[in-house]
Amino acid sequence: MLTNWDELKRKAQRTLPAFAFSYIAGGADDEKTLAHNMAVFDRWQFAPAVLKDASQRDLTTRLGRSCFRAPLLIAPTGYNGMLRHQADLMLARAAVAQGIGHIQSTVSTSSIEQVAAASDGPRWFQLYVLKDRDVTRDLIDRAGKAGCEALVVSVDAVHFGNRERDKRHYRQPMKLSFKAMLDIACHPGWLRRTLIPHGMPGFGNLTPYLPKQFQKGMGAAAYFASQMDQTLSWQTLAWIRELWQGPLYIKGVMTPEDALRAKQLGTDGVVLSNHGGRQLDGNASPMLMLAATRQAVGNDFTLLIDSGFRRGTDVVKALALGADAVLLGRPLLCAVAAGGERLVALTLANMIQEVDRTLAQLGCRSIAELHPEMVFKT
Repeated sequence: MLTNWDELKRKAQRTLPAFAFSYIAGGADDEKTLAHNMAVFDRWQFAPAVLKDASQRDLTTRLGRSCFRAPLLIAPTGYNGMLRHQADLMLARAAVAQGIGHIQSTVSTSSIEQVAAASDGPRWFQLYVLKDRDVTRDLIDRAGKAGCEALVVSVDAVHFGNRERDKRHYRQPMKLSFKAMLDIACHPGWLRRTLIPHGMPGFGNLTPYLPKQFQKGMGAAAYFASQMDQTLSWQTLAWIRELWQGPLYIKGVMTPEDALRAKQLGTDGVVLSNHGGRQLDGNASPMLMLAATRQAVGNDFTLLIDSGFRRGTDVVKALALGADAVLLGRPLLCAVAAGGERLVALTLANMIQEVDRTLAQLGCRSIAELHPEMVFKT
C-alpha cells in the first residue's frame, strides 16, 4: 500500500511517460522554490500540551457557503487528462467521498458541467482571466449555473514560468522529441488508460471558444497561453467582484499588503501561493508570509494556503499560524496517475487521519484550539 508522498511520487514516475511526469513534478528554472516549499516546514516544530482530554476531535471547516469534513481542498490543476482519462472526475468524486472541497481549474480536461454531473459535493471554480472579456464573463456565468459555491481567481500565472524540466522533452515548442515519443511507446499501460480509444485530451471548459484546429492536445495548450490577459489588474478584479455574487477568493497572493488590498476590494479571502514553485524561482514559501498576513487582515478574512504540503503535520502547522484551510495538489496528481480514484481517496483519507492524529497529540479537540504558540520557529 502506498502510504506517503515519496511512495506516491515513485509510483507515478514509473506509471507515466517522462514528459507527463515532468509536467506534474517539475518547477521553474533551477527548481529552488520547488525544494524550498517542502523544506520550509522544518523551520517550525511543535510544542504540544499534555494532560488534556482530546479523545474526541472535530475537524469540521466552514468556508463561506461550504462546509467540509476537514480543512482541505483539492487545488485547481490543469490538463489532468494527460495523467489518466477522466482524472478530473476522479478527483471530484474522491473529494466528495472524503468530505472535502474540490476546486476545478479553467484548464481542466473535463468541463464544469461534466464535473457538476459527476459530483454532488461542494465545488469551487478557479478562473484564469482571458483577453476576451466575453469568454471570461461566460466562464463565470457557467460556474454559477453549474452550482459552484465559490470563485477563485488566479493572479500569479499571467506570465508563465520557465519550466526547463518540461522543455527537455520537446524538440521545439509543443513538439515532443523522438526520445520522448519512444518513452511513450514504453508505457503501454498509460496509453490504454489515457489515449486509447479516447485520443488526445483537450480543455473541456474552453472547447466552445477554441478554433477548431486548437481543440485538443498541444495546440490547445499553446492557444490558451496566447489568450492569457497580461493586463490583469486590481480594476479587473473589481469587475469580477461585480459579476460574481458569491464568495470570491484571489489565488497567488504573497504579501500582507496585497491580501489587505484584496480584503478592501470586497473579496472573501485569498490563497497564499507561489504556484507550487512553477512560476518565479527564488520566491518565498507562503508559509513565511502566513503569520504576518493574518495579522494584517484580521480574523474576519479567509486565508487559504498551498505550495509544498505533503503531510498532515504540514497542514496543522499552517492552521496554527493562521490558515483556515490548505489546498493539496501534487500528491493527488501522483495518486490519480498511479492508482486512479481509489488511490486519490486513500491519499486524502491518510491526510485527514494525519491531521486528526496531530491534533490529538497536541491536545486539541478542534481546529479552533490551534494557536501560534503551539509551534516555535527554529
